[in-house]
Amino acid sequence: MGVLRKYVVVGMIGLLLLGAGCRSSMPSFHIRQDVDFGYIKRVAVLPLNNLTNVRYAAEAVRDVVISELLASGLVDVVVPGDVTAAMDTLGIRSVSSLSAEQIKALGKALGVQAVVFGSVGEFGMVRMGNISAPNVTITLMMAETTSGSIIWSVTTTGTGGGFMARHFGARSETMSETLLRVVRDAIQTLAEYGS
Repeated sequence: MGVLRKYVVVGMIGLLLLGAGCRSSMPSFHIRQDVDFGYIKRVAVLPLNNLTNVRYAAEAVRDVVISELLASGLVDVVVPGDVTAAMDTLGIRSVSSLSAEQIKALGKALGVQAVVFGSVGEFGMVRMGNISAPNVTITLMMAETTSGSIIWSVTTTGTGGGFMARHFGARSETMSETLLRVVRDAIQTLAEYGS
């Protein structure tokens, strides 16, 4: 019995070490409890603000957000080109200071019940001991288009170099893998708490 217990303990430690392979902060999020998310069938994902020095970061994150929203089955998503055309027609040059009236106008122009917007705070490689690992931080918000008010917001960070990579030379995540995990973590808060 002592030998079996020893193997169980060693096995549990091994699983903990493998689980620590990649680090991701718990998403910080807010969901309006008085909103019925069931009526939101179609959304527009607006261009994201890029707060990094990586030129393509916002576009890369936006593409993954659109794909993951569609994959979740929660909503249909407007084609990005239609979003750009509607913003041009309405004279919206920046999404960093959208007003409630602009959100309502976008909703009417695109036939959506909500718009998703936000920012990319970190998108690049960071040093972790003797390795470099991807680091991604995103903030997403959803505003419903009848009032223009925010009904969901989330901020989450993920780093691709976990314990095994830092200490035992295991492969760390690629930037794409870290980005996908961070976006999925963010959308999961909407799927779990908003439905």
